[in-house]
Amino acid sequence: MFQTNSLRFRVAFYYALFGAGLSIMLSGGVYLTVQRIGTHLIDETLQVEMDEHAGYLAFVSPNTKSIIGYALYRNEPEERIPVELRKLNPGRYDIKVRNHNYRVLVEDKNEARFYMLFDTESLHTREEQFFRYMIFFAIFMIVSSSIGGVLLASRVTASVTRLARQVGQAEPGDPNLDLVELTSNDEVGELARAFDRYLKRLREFIEREKYFTADVSHELRTPLAIMLGTVEVMEQDETLSMRQRTKLARIRRAAQDMIDLTSALLLMAREQQHFADENPCHVGEVLRSCVEKHLPLTAGRPIRLEVELIAEPDLTAEQPLLEIVIGNLIRNALFNTKSGSVLLRLEKDKLIVRDTGVGMRPEVLARALDHYYKGPSSAGSGVGLSLVKRICERYGWQIALESEEGKGTTATIGFAPSQSRSE
Repeated sequence: MFQTNSLRFRVAFYYALFGAGLSIMLSGGVYLTVQRIGTHLIDETLQVEMDEHAGYLAFVSPNTKSIIGYALYRNEPEERIPVELRKLNPGRYDIKVRNHNYRVLVEDKNEARFYMLFDTESLHTREEQFFRYMIFFAIFMIVSSSIGGVLLASRVTASVTRLARQVGQAEPGDPNLDLVELTSNDEVGELARAFDRYLKRLREFIEREKYFTADVSHELRTPLAIMLGTVEVMEQDETLSMRQRTKLARIRRAAQDMIDLTSALLLMAREQQHFADENPCHVGEVLRSCVEKHLPLTAGRPIRLEVELIAEPDLTAEQPLLEIVIGNLIRNALFNTKSGSVLLRLEKDKLIVRDTGVGMRPEVLARALDHYYKGPSSAGSGVGLSLVKRICERYGWQIALESEEGKGTTATIGFAPSQSRSE
């Protein structure tokens, strides 16, 4: 069956529409032409009869079945002629006389008015029959053009459909794909050559991206691994004070976070995988770990960091990506709260982060999730919330922000029902 938005349907539809319009115009033109010719022939016949019979001193009506004549001389009563003719001036008319259709010619000659009538009943009957033939012809042309449109559309769009099917099944890195071989040297062939040129550039781009990803992964992981190794060696020094060990622990956590973040960003750069390929992630544990990492941000500040675990669901997601989502929401809440509280509430199907901070104006709230957008009071780079949005889109989670200036902000992450399950 045709899809109404497909090229094949549109070609067939417009071809049928053109055939229907052309047949209606042709039928109407033929019908009007025949009608005009018939009227013209009747007028000529009436004129001939008028010239032949009205030239005599004594009028003699034509003795035919179709033509009737009347003459009204001066000073004669009008009752001699039918009432429908009495008010007619010289000229030609289509009227009914005694409920009968006539074509009438009226002329003044030799001080008398002559009326010549042609019976058009049989002509109208033939015209109605001819009109039915025209309707049948128009319907036949519409059906024929529709069938022809379908056949033409199938033939015209066959190469386009074949090209679309091949492109739809192609992989960007497929080296054996040659679309030009599938088409002829026409407009579709030119389209195929354009696709081939585009695929060639796309393959080159993917190749560069692969090398870049591998190089970045290596160049970032190597110095971070060295930092972690150095920190572990320093932590074995028994002469370190408790304050120094605390600072080393923070450095070790930061370096490990950088390694996890690098892995997460590389995961985001890859093509979307099926959820079945990813390991289950315990949200409660990730939430507690993120809260512990961000506790130093509350040191010396009148802020309470509260956690409510109503449920502890498992999500089929990469743990580093979930840590990025929760960590960014916690940092945003802490950075925008001068005093008060930040509440993290974990339920079966959603995570709520509510703060009593400065809040956002409506125009700022509308753009808060845009890439590189920073509000007036933001000290970040405008990447955090947009990255959270991208991760949510990857897993089908719903993110919603509610905020009122001066009263705080509430961020809600709604988990996909097919991914979350409670213990």
